[in-house]
Amino acid sequence: MRILTGIQPSGKLHIGNYFSVMRKMIEYQEKFDAFTFIANLHALTTFSSKEEQYQNTLDAVCDYLALGVDPEKNTFWLQSDVPIVTELSWYLSMSISVSSLSLAHSYKDKVAKGVSPNAGLYYYPILMAADILAFNTNKVPVGKDQKQHLEYTRDMAVRFNATYGETFIVPEPEIEENSAIIPGIDGQKMSKSYGNTITIFDDEKKIKKAVMSIVTDSAEIDVPKDPDSSVLFAIYSLFLGKEEVQKLKDRFATPGLRYGDVKKELFSAIMDYFSPYRTKRAELAQNKDYIKEVLRKGADKASQAASIQMEKVRRNMGIR
Repeated sequence: MRILTGIQPSGKLHIGNYFSVMRKMIEYQEKFDAFTFIANLHALTTFSSKEEQYQNTLDAVCDYLALGVDPEKNTFWLQSDVPIVTELSWYLSMSISVSSLSLAHSYKDKVAKGVSPNAGLYYYPILMAADILAFNTNKVPVGKDQKQHLEYTRDMAVRFNATYGETFIVPEPEIEENSAIIPGIDGQKMSKSYGNTITIFDDEKKIKKAVMSIVTDSAEIDVPKDPDSSVLFAIYSLFLGKEEVQKLKDRFATPGLRYGDVKKELFSAIMDYFSPYRTKRAELAQNKDYIKEVLRKGADKASQAASIQMEKVRRNMGIR
């Protein structure tokens, strides 16, 4: 069973990234054939400068390794280090229509928010499909917002197989309904583009400021609070076991709860949870030679896997 995921190096890693996909991938590397990559080509759709691109990529690599990606158990590489994927994306573009791409939720959402779309943003689902299909992936952990893109991948695989002969495994999405969409401090989906994240490796003051900014209702202290509609409850629950979640729910239902007190508890829970990862992250940042070697080995292994699949693709298309 091969499981693959990738993350864009588009800014500081936040708890939404961790709980929606990363933690699951780190667990999977213990029992499956795990493939994990930093999607630095996808990040170019929102390029600002080469310095920021480089630093964001380095930060993402350090973040992943600090949080538990084991390069001995998990094939870990930079997307740009396996250029076969971009070749495959061209072949796959023959298996999807322009009208289908125009219906992509993420594309329409960004356009609606005033983003000036480039062709790369439009082409995004095809490159994502190539990332998945190049490695004979069986399952892909994704958030609900990426589910449509995975459906595009499945459609492209099916159409390609029908046109050129059986070539690709049709991958399945892996979505954990309880944590697929993590709310941000404003109640929307936690996202760097919305500026509503709680970061993992920022300094404590910035993390505390974000936590204390979580939106709450205007209910008086002496009335019960509704945990099901509370952003604060949803985020705090990520750090609690089932029994602790129930206790927190009971506290919300009991008059006298102060949101400020709960926010302070949440801040402490976040710092305690990520403390060992923050220590390891600081050590990795000082050891770039180790990082380069990890990425080199990961790219070699990923390239070998993709090369085998690509020979089959080229042969079936008459390129070879």
